[in-house]
Amino acid sequence: MELEAWHLLVLPLFFALGWAAARVDIRHLLRESRAVPASYFQGLNYLLNEQPDRAIEAFVEVAKVNADTLELHYALGALFRKRGEIDRAIRMHQNLVDRADLNQEQNLRALYELGLDYMKAGLLDRAEDIFKRLQAGAHGLDAKRNLLEIYVLEKEWEQAIAMAEELERTGLPAQNAETAHYYCELALNAGLRQDVAAARDHLQAALAKYRKSVRASMQLGDLEAAAGADMAAIEAWRQVESQNPAYLPVVASRLFQAYKRSGRADDGLNLLQAYLERHPSADLFHIVFGILVESRGWNEARAVAAEALKRMPSLRVLDDYLQARSAESEPGDLETRLAQDLVHRQVGRTMHYQCGRCGFKARQFFWQCPACAAWDSIPPERIEHEH
Repeated sequence: MELEAWHLLVLPLFFALGWAAARVDIRHLLRESRAVPASYFQGLNYLLNEQPDRAIEAFVEVAKVNADTLELHYALGALFRKRGEIDRAIRMHQNLVDRADLNQEQNLRALYELGLDYMKAGLLDRAEDIFKRLQAGAHGLDAKRNLLEIYVLEKEWEQAIAMAEELERTGLPAQNAETAHYYCELALNAGLRQDVAAARDHLQAALAKYRKSVRASMQLGDLEAAAGADMAAIEAWRQVESQNPAYLPVVASRLFQAYKRSGRADDGLNLLQAYLERHPSADLFHIVFGILVESRGWNEARAVAAEALKRMPSLRVLDDYLQARSAESEPGDLETRLAQDLVHRQVGRTMHYQCGRCGFKARQFFWQCPACAAWDSIPPERIEHEH
């Protein structure tokens, strides 16, 4: 293609337009940079120099100077909440809620953040009121999740069940295991009122919701045993092996005592020994060991402990073995007694249950962690850990 004369006239025009556009962009950037408060750049500088506290104060100053920095308000409020400065978070979000110049979407977001502040502060009634108002909007799903958490914290189990079902209807995965716990809590409350029929109905509902609910089977067995129906209790407790055999140590003593009350102590012991063979557990062995000592004497208990020590070496099993050795030893055998005493002290000092989510340690078993409120996060087998 040949270069014609009119092209020579157009080219300078293009260069002139490009130069003018560049000048406009530069002026626009300069105007924007002058509009940003100096506190903003000070905050960035503090962050780069790893001075978060001073950076936060600088950004707070920016938020005061420029009331249109909504995202900065939200970020600062969330940061205050995370740092435990709940009063500052509440003030910041409440100021946004009270502003008349925000559109509906902005106002609802500020309201949702305020609800989170109230939850963190433990003001559950206020948080609940806010999240109820937000159920139908853009924050509806998160509001319902928070309402479920509030109902669990307040032990409002019927409302928790209803909200869990509502979340399931929105398409979220069903939380059947946790919902079964809510029914078990209702059963406990009914038991305290001596309403056995209601307790049984709640436990059946728990098992219908989650057939592997060990807790429901155990409570159902407790209910039958309290009514004197040991065979029905045994049937309920034996379901635990198929549901989750890790919980056998928790139910083992109940099972044996029911067999013993029915005049079938040997059958109960044989059942526990079969469980132990199929599902080795130091805690389960300790229960079997105690039954052996009571029913068959120290000699057989020691022999069984010696075999168990080979299959599952642990301080707990060693403690049982040394206890049997000590009981059989001569009065002057101080070495055996001293070893048993040292191991026993160590076991008592280090054995505990521990939450797999937050690390909370406890001497007794909990279905729900007292620290992080997670369900089924504490394994039913105690662990050995040096403090």
